[in-house]
Amino acid sequence: MRWTLKPTPNKEKAAKLAADLKVDIAIAHVLCQRNIETYEAAKKYFRPSLEEIHDPFLMKDMELAVARIETAIANNENILIYGDYDVDGTSSVALVSSYLKTITPNIATYIPDRYAEGYGISYMGIDFAQDNDFSLIIALDCGIKALDKVAYATAKNIDFIICDHHKPGVEIPKAVAVLNPKRNDCNYPFDELCGCGVGFKLIQALGTSRGQRIIDFVPYLDLVAIAIAADIVQMTGENRVFTYFGLQVINQNPRNGIKAIIAQTSKKVLTITDVVFIIAPRINAAGRMKHGNYAVELLTEIEFDAAVKFAAAIEIFNADRKELDKKITNQALIQIIDQKEENQYATVVFQEDWHKGVIGIVASRLIEKYYRPTLVFTKSGDKLAASARSVKGFDVYNALEACSEFIEQFGGHKYAAGLTLLPENYQNFKNKFEEVVESTIDKKLLTPEISIDTTIDLSEITPKFFRIIQQMGPFGPLNMKPTFTSTCVRDNGYGKQVGADKTHLKLTVFQGDNQKTYNAIGFNLGAKMPLVKNDFDIAYSLDENEWNGVKSVQLLLKDLK
Repeated sequence: MRWTLKPTPNKEKAAKLAADLKVDIAIAHVLCQRNIETYEAAKKYFRPSLEEIHDPFLMKDMELAVARIETAIANNENILIYGDYDVDGTSSVALVSSYLKTITPNIATYIPDRYAEGYGISYMGIDFAQDNDFSLIIALDCGIKALDKVAYATAKNIDFIICDHHKPGVEIPKAVAVLNPKRNDCNYPFDELCGCGVGFKLIQALGTSRGQRIIDFVPYLDLVAIAIAADIVQMTGENRVFTYFGLQVINQNPRNGIKAIIAQTSKKVLTITDVVFIIAPRINAAGRMKHGNYAVELLTEIEFDAAVKFAAAIEIFNADRKELDKKITNQALIQIIDQKEENQYATVVFQEDWHKGVIGIVASRLIEKYYRPTLVFTKSGDKLAASARSVKGFDVYNALEACSEFIEQFGGHKYAAGLTLLPENYQNFKNKFEEVVESTIDKKLLTPEISIDTTIDLSEITPKFFRIIQQMGPFGPLNMKPTFTSTCVRDNGYGKQVGADKTHLKLTVFQGDNQKTYNAIGFNLGAKMPLVKNDFDIAYSLDENEWNGVKSVQLLLKDLK
């Protein structure tokens, strides 16, 4: 792994901040690196406020969207809430539909079938709307490139409101309103919202025009926090405020669907990490293995007993998903070795019977092994569909754009995208993608990076130090949990490899003449055991370990050398 130390901030600014906040200089360094350089900025950072949530009417087309929905309500029109089948899409549908049902009964939801319809707005979905007398579709977490679909709906006298956060194409669909902070002509102050975040702005705008206040919308923030965590959007600005309050809702008064998922675990208090690894995969499993409707029903269920049944079904989907992604990952790894592609700049693999619902996870698993931009293809109808994942610093969306001559359809973000192409174009696409990555990627990006905030002595790790680090959450992109390095540490001689196949490393370390020891755990670092015989350097974050009801700080090792 490539260790990079972040630049040391201005010494005078850091010293003044440390004095003003009465914190260690190391903490002041970490804050300054995040552009928090004054007492006021720190106060805002450590105490997120609902007052920081922006006026939704700053978003382009918001007034048009609200006016069209109000007309639909006044005229008793049927409104269809349409969303993608992943966590962001299903939580968006749950959020907007549950709010609108407090105003009008004429609300139904629609999640496309991953296999029959594919990603985004579908002709089948529009036909469903026509057959069931829906005159307005609100599309969430999709639609920014659906020019033909919107035109198709318009010809059937069905209006569209699009709420999306994906990168727009050259042309914007001719919908009644297109809410997307990434539009070039949109001046909304924060353009890194997830799809559910855009949906939240829509209900906030509707509520504002009906005399509701931001406090009235806090109960909906559990869904927004889950979508933010699952979609790995920036944990800054409005997203951080949403997540801060959303986590409070999850832990204090969650909706029944979330409560039913939590009831299946031993967790008392959930962190953002728990949301990413416990709640999000289960919600995702519905759309991956069966149908996204299960997730929407779980997240909107009013009766707890019914929610428990949905959660139990989703638990089975999740177990099946785990088994399947392990099997397909192994098949993909064999394919890479058989085709002698271990040393290429990109990974592109294909097998026609791979389950479409897990190819995104498999792409992420292959990156863990080979660390390079990765696409996993499977057959989808008469086309091939793929999930793309990237490595830190490389824009896979731009790389796909450079291969667009061979692609039927694609969309997504810098680090995750989806595409379809015709089978006869697969080999040409694969060659071109490898060529584009090789010619554009900075070669150092092919080695995983550990970005280290600052160097500290182990003696600086006190209960107060750890408490302040915890208060820097919720963590996520651009506000990651601080990573430290300590040099010339030693193991007390009881270090060992742990885990069923000895893949993890458990150490008790100390530094210099200070005999105080610190427990350390390094997942998947078992092979580094020989390094602990002498002095070594460690890169780590701080974590809380609970054993027999006793809580202690432990070092979560990322690497050692």
